[in-house]
Amino acid sequence: MNKKSFVPANQCSTGVLPPYMLFELATRAGNERYLDTLSTTMRMHRRSQKQQSANPFARFAGAGNSSIEVYDCNGGESRPGSKARFEGEPATGNKDVDSAYDFTLAVRKYYAEVHGRNGIDAHGMTMVSSVNYGDRYNNAYWDGRQMTYGKGDQEIFASFVILDVAGHEVTHGVTEFEANLRYYKQAGALNESHSDIFGKMIEAYSKNQPVEQIDWVLGRGIFMPGIKGEGIRNMLKPGTAYNDARLGKDPQPDHYSKLYTGSSDNGGVHYNSGIVNRAFANWVIAMGGFEWKKGAKIWFAARAAAGSNPTFAQHAYHTVEACKALGTAADVKKLQDAWELVGVKPSNKVSHDNDGGDDVDVVA
Repeated sequence: MNKKSFVPANQCSTGVLPPYMLFELATRAGNERYLDTLSTTMRMHRRSQKQQSANPFARFAGAGNSSIEVYDCNGGESRPGSKARFEGEPATGNKDVDSAYDFTLAVRKYYAEVHGRNGIDAHGMTMVSSVNYGDRYNNAYWDGRQMTYGKGDQEIFASFVILDVAGHEVTHGVTEFEANLRYYKQAGALNESHSDIFGKMIEAYSKNQPVEQIDWVLGRGIFMPGIKGEGIRNMLKPGTAYNDARLGKDPQPDHYSKLYTGSSDNGGVHYNSGIVNRAFANWVIAMGGFEWKKGAKIWFAARAAAGSNPTFAQHAYHTVEACKALGTAADVKKLQDAWELVGVKPSNKVSHDNDGGDDVDVVA
């Protein structure tokens, strides 16, 4: 497929893997399979958009209690697939099915108990997942209606049914309902960063971890043995997650002075998310212990307050304002220090950094 495709700019359309990783794999291996993953994901995205346009309330079906449904595609591409495990049913013995169920339960519990939220849309929409999708489909993807997990090719990718990956992708749905962030340039990088951050917070909450025990690597376990990589992103040290002859080197910048400003990846949404990740991680580490829960609440409040098209500076401003309301003076100082560390100066000044049309040319 071409490196550019026309998609709406207010939703993630590429799944948990950065498009640049799939293009790098395809180029280095001379294997179109990795481009097929990207085109398949975008095809699912378009199909979901059409379904939502035809029946915009379909996502709200269910009892309003965020009930869980897991299906098994058994390597096919018909979704949702065969019924595998529904709310309240016992474990099946199928690792992917049971993990998808347990991880969805962890996501629901986190949002209910930390943020007082009734699921993805705050109104209890059914939480649907399909596992074992496609023939060596290398991705995990929230399409606006449900989660889809590929099996992985067992050459580069071992698994996509991973707790922080599930949290990351489902959080795209929460962000869509909560803030409707544009998926473009700095607002899009914030969208990706929110998914990384809350994916990690879901994992930490599920494991009852103080911040000193949090693993800031997103997707640990996603790679097969022998791949020189710990995961797809390192939130504490952007640009260090992987360096492998088949994958290339992690290209994320760790400071605003190195901001990616090109047109690919929706204007750098996966590249630049690491800058914001680094600020958050360093801030909650400075607060220590279980103060990350307060940090998550502050970030959650700031996301909604910053609107649908904020720059990093505008989002940073709203985090500081939320911290003043929900935290202490010491928390505010540590937050300001964290933003300074990555070169972002909080400001609510209107900026044109995210100007663009209603749609964008995506996705290298």
